[in-house]
Amino acid sequence: MTIPRQRGLTEQAATVAVDQACRMLRLPTIRSQFPELAETASREQMSYLGFLAELLLAECDDRARRRSEHRIKAAGFPATSRSESSTSRPTRTSTQR
Repeated sequence: MTIPRQRGLTEQAATVAVDQACRMLRLPTIRSQFPELAETASREQMSYLGFLAELLLAECDDRARRRSEHRIKAAGFPATSRSESSTSRPTRTSTQR
């Protein structure tokens, strides 16, 4: 499937095109963070290359985080409550003789 390329897209059309492309390419982080990062890039006068780098790094970081969470879940570690994990070490009591 080829998408016809158009020059001079309006802001709204460009946003829709980015959203559709991110869906097709399965880039959920870029899709969700694009509007915010685009605004920041415009405000800070980032270069196109800097903006692209920020988007791609955000996607890579999020994928690494989700991959780590998936591996931990797949490992089947027993679930512990937060209160148990903070008191997991027994305290020593000294005895005097």
